[in-house]
Amino acid sequence: MKKRTLGSSNIQVSEIGFGCMSLPQNQQEAGTIIDAAVSSGINYFDTADLYNKGKNEELVGNLLKPHRQNIILATKVGNQWEPESEDVKWNATKSYITEQVHHSLRRLQTDYIDLYQLHGGMITDHIDETIEAFESLKKEGLIREYGISSIRPNVIKRYLEKSNIASIMMQYSLLDRRPEEYLEAIESAGRSVVTRGSLAKGMLTSEGLKRATKSGSYLTYQEGQLVNIVEELTNIHPSLHALSVHSVLQQPAIASIVAGASSPSQIEATLQAYETAVSPEQINEALSLTKQDRYKEHRE
Repeated sequence: MKKRTLGSSNIQVSEIGFGCMSLPQNQQEAGTIIDAAVSSGINYFDTADLYNKGKNEELVGNLLKPHRQNIILATKVGNQWEPESEDVKWNATKSYITEQVHHSLRRLQTDYIDLYQLHGGMITDHIDETIEAFESLKKEGLIREYGISSIRPNVIKRYLEKSNIASIMMQYSLLDRRPEEYLEAIESAGRSVVTRGSLAKGMLTSEGLKRATKSGSYLTYQEGQLVNIVEELTNIHPSLHALSVHSVLQQPAIASIVAGASSPSQIEATLQAYETAVSPEQINEALSLTKQDRYKEHRE
């Protein structure tokens, strides 16, 4: 498994990362998936305090504790959830972030977080206060680096200009190419992108046609159009899964594809796709067929 540098930091992350949100709650079942990921060379694991109201962090902390010195652990903050209700409100204040990091550290059973990410972001946030919170946590040694998880152009622009973020988590795939408008600027600024949704809910895997037919539409791909594009992509390469993975990784701004799995077979399928060769010509053909949409909202 190859590694890439996260932004301008000294953190090296595996090109395939693991998104922990989809882990089963049963520790034994989840453990077999984590073991498969670790043994394959995956070192980047991403969770959030919001996932299952902190229980995902607890699960990840238990399972990754034996491997802590060999992995990069990322989590997120900003969504203030209520233990006894489904209410969630946005909170990017310094006091909240500097309080919540200690809860995440406890649940993750670690004394530092490699990458602490703001789980969203709004143009109305007091960004200087938010940045000050993350910078103070770095100075204390509680986090190594910080980043944001956002698809809002106006938020991304402000953090690129005003902060020392190492990374931006964005949804990016052959079926969602909206981030391409910003990838060159992100790379030039010495930051990285970690992706989510790069398999488009399984529509860019071996089950693509079945899932596309069931879904009907996806973003700006309407009913019928979605199935047609998945069929065309399937004709380019024997493995749509491999074509999808390498089409994302060919972008120099990308540090890691954060892929989830709810079974060992799913993580193994992604790893097999990663190890399957895809030519630049096949990637270019896939890009020529898919839409290069732009974000329409949250622009300056």
